[in-house]
Amino acid sequence: MLLMRLKAGEKFAFLKLAYYVANIDGEFDEEEKDIIKEYCAEMGIDNIEHDDSNFVLSDVLSDIKTEQSQIIVLLELLILVHSDDKYHRFEHKIIDEIAAAFGISKNRLEIYSQWGKMTSALYSQGKLFLEN
Repeated sequence: MLLMRLKAGEKFAFLKLAYYVANIDGEFDEEEKDIIKEYCAEMGIDNIEHDDSNFVLSDVLSDIKTEQSQIIVLLELLILVHSDDKYHRFEHKIIDEIAAAFGISKNRLEIYSQWGKMTSALYSQGKLFLEN
């Protein structure tokens, strides 16, 4: 939805973050896989092979330069974490870390999280409409 506004390097950084966040709770659900595929299509980039053993959060976050890009990344990650209707404590912790690194307040993060939850629900409903 908003990912096309990211610069090329930010898109790949976002994709690395998306994989890391999707896998952090030990469950990489079909909903999460579908959303990541949709992210790639939206950004016009090929999917990547992700290796968590080489992932360094601070390095990836440093590739996301502008405040607008940081907000976009956080909003889209919140759609991802809410896609399986389970906001796991590990997901919650990493989202809090990312928000803190971006200088986003807890209050604003809560608003963004509610938006992500609603958007995820609407996305799921849209997929159901296409199946019938």
